[in-house]
Amino acid sequence: MNQRRQHPAPSLQALRKRGYDILFVSHGEAILCGEFPEVIAELESTLSSLTLPITEIIGSGGGETRFTQRLRRALSALGWPKHTFVIAKTVDGIPKESASHEVDHVRRTDRGVVALEIEWNNKDPFFDRDLENFKRLHAEGAISVGILITRGATLQNELHAAVRRFADERSIGGFEDLAANGYVPTPKQKAAINRRVTRSVNPLQFADAWTDNFVGNKYGQATTHWDKLMARVQRGVGNPCPLLLIGLPASIIHFDRASVDAMEDDEPSDPGSS
Repeated sequence: MNQRRQHPAPSLQALRKRGYDILFVSHGEAILCGEFPEVIAELESTLSSLTLPITEIIGSGGGETRFTQRLRRALSALGWPKHTFVIAKTVDGIPKESASHEVDHVRRTDRGVVALEIEWNNKDPFFDRDLENFKRLHAEGAISVGILITRGATLQNELHAAVRRFADERSIGGFEDLAANGYVPTPKQKAAINRRVTRSVNPLQFADAWTDNFVGNKYGQATTHWDKLMARVQRGVGNPCPLLLIGLPASIIHFDRASVDAMEDDEPSDPGSS
């Protein structure tokens, strides 16, 4: 009698259960689970304990967020340092061309190298840069797998509701209430909010106008999040480099009571400060 082949359970189950988006591309799962089980274990352990205070969502300005810094420190402590790959070509001993590729985190083992990038809140073309870098490094034999972490679908979709809840819980009814909680919009943002609050047709409550303005400016559709990453993957960007793509879920948001204590800006994070 023929026996049905037993397929192993998908890896990173603890993250899947918590709502993380997980996608392996180009045999990434077979390579990571077969050759780099410690990498899977370290990622699962690190990401399973992540929390994202709502005040860090509100207060993250143009620099690297405290949330991202914590994730970077956790990975670095496990042996995932930043690294710049330099690929140089020579002809008869004469250098002809060279290129460098800086990667956020690199994990080396005796079986190969895994590269990881974090795109918390950059402009979405940074996905093209990361995936193409992975492709080049894989083609040169410098890495075995590329890993990319970004905001997941549920986190992106629920950001507006989370920020509106912050406004409700802090009784935000005007700019003075924002200031009392450690947040001061720019003059440009204040003007845009005031226009929607004071318009004669369908004026908005202050909390709604501020939430719309904040989320649209800071975490809009043109920033790095899961849907934008999937669009690249579906077009084959980065192919054929084996990949693990991870989307951070809404379940990591924690509604703390701390002060925001950060000035806001109009743009998502600067290059290299995702």
